Amino acid sequence: MAKQLMLKFVDVARDMPEKRAADQRAKDYHEIYAEFSAAKAAEQSSRCSQCGVPYCQNHCPLHNNIPDWLSLTATGRLQEAYEVAQATNTFPEICGRICPQDRLCEGNCVIETSGHETVTIGAVEKYLTDTAWNEGWVKPIAPVLDHFETIGIIGAGPGGLAAADVLRRAGFGVTVYDRNDRAGGLMTYGIPGFKLEKDVVMRRIKQLTDGGVEIVTNCNIGTDISFADLRGKHNAVLIATGVYTSRDLAAPGVGLKGIVKALDYLTTSNHLNFGDDVDLSELDAKGKNVVVIGGGDTAMDCVRTAIRQGATSVKCLYRRDRENMPGSMRETENAIEEGVEFIWLTAPKGFTGDDTVSGVMVTKMRLGAPDATGRRAPEEIEGADYIEKADLVIKALGFEPENLPEMFKAPDLEVTRWGTVKANFTTFETSLPNVYAVGDIVRGASLVVWAIADGRGAAEKIIADLALVSVAAQ
Repeated sequence: MAKQLMLKFVDVARDMPEKRAADQRAKDYHEIYAEFSAAKAAEQSSRCSQCGVPYCQNHCPLHNNIPDWLSLTATGRLQEAYEVAQATNTFPEICGRICPQDRLCEGNCVIETSGHETVTIGAVEKYLTDTAWNEGWVKPIAPVLDHFETIGIIGAGPGGLAAADVLRRAGFGVTVYDRNDRAGGLMTYGIPGFKLEKDVVMRRIKQLTDGGVEIVTNCNIGTDISFADLRGKHNAVLIATGVYTSRDLAAPGVGLKGIVKALDYLTTSNHLNFGDDVDLSELDAKGKNVVVIGGGDTAMDCVRTAIRQGATSVKCLYRRDRENMPGSMRETENAIEEGVEFIWLTAPKGFTGDDTVSGVMVTKMRLGAPDATGRRAPEEIEGADYIEKADLVIKALGFEPENLPEMFKAPDLEVTRWGTVKANFTTFETSLPNVYAVGDIVRGASLVVWAIADGRGAAEKIIADLALVSVAAQ
């Protein structure tokens, strides 16, 4: 029966959930995509080819069993489909919203490569989990047996919270320490509401705290509690801090007022949308000519936020062309629809202005020979410089790790030459006994889904290691 309802990709066209009109959605921070109906989710799931080698699953960092939950959705077995999705993913409703599916599962769909357009995997995943919450299928965390061992987790972002979920379900005491006033990390303060509404994140955090996970906010390790005391308090420590140091430019005028960091800009905007009392000062785009420098997902978040703040114009400078942008192509298209102008093959050389920025000195680029990564390297075109008018410049140039050995006063914590924590990619173990590390602080700036995968993997390793200690002590 299931097979009869699948393999419909030849007869059924790909369809995404309805998207709100650009002129309407650009006025608020609500998510732009509507929800699938049950019939539409089943129809789109039925397009799956159920191939013997599921490239969608292989290219998912969590190796989600996508073909199976698509088949279950197509046959109307939604609760089972949710349970299969939840089995490998702590936050499927979040991944369904913010994962760059066009680069991961959907981009590697077999029917996509054969010319029939991909299955809308992300939209179905979002639909399944939202339905599960609405129907009460998402159960509270209820460990069968509580253990005496405790684990301290530094960082309440996706990696830390994913680990907390797995550890608490196994019955361990878990305390998560975070420097912010709310848990969630970049899911809370880095990603705008039009991609991920904050009640979705807060709902998962409440599930964790209701299940016995303790979250200590406004806590800086090395200041409010020492790293040594933390290690002494817990049987294991997991570092999941992420990377928060913004890369910068070395260019004339870079210190002018009105030139801001992307994370400062997005964090302030998200605080404002929570209703917090914040000082916008130079972080408000209303009535300004805004220039965003960068081509990744953070840059897309910045340009689309500036549109919603009422900017007079929003332009994005990127040194390569559209085909070579690192950010999601879907997000780029959404930004263009909302009024963002992309100026490809351009790079900043400096900034004009006396006290406050008035313009960006731009040089035009062309793509030359491939570099060490295989991408064609941008080259400056001599004599093609010009000034781009700007009242607000947002630098979205990526992120680097903080100096954790110095912050934590832990000189024995080994780091790589890039400043990331040196950890085994299989065991997540660091140079310190019973200290593990996951996510961006190990990988460098990466995707939420990779942090979730790391957090789950590290939790399983911690559970196994604590079990060995317990057996040895008997």
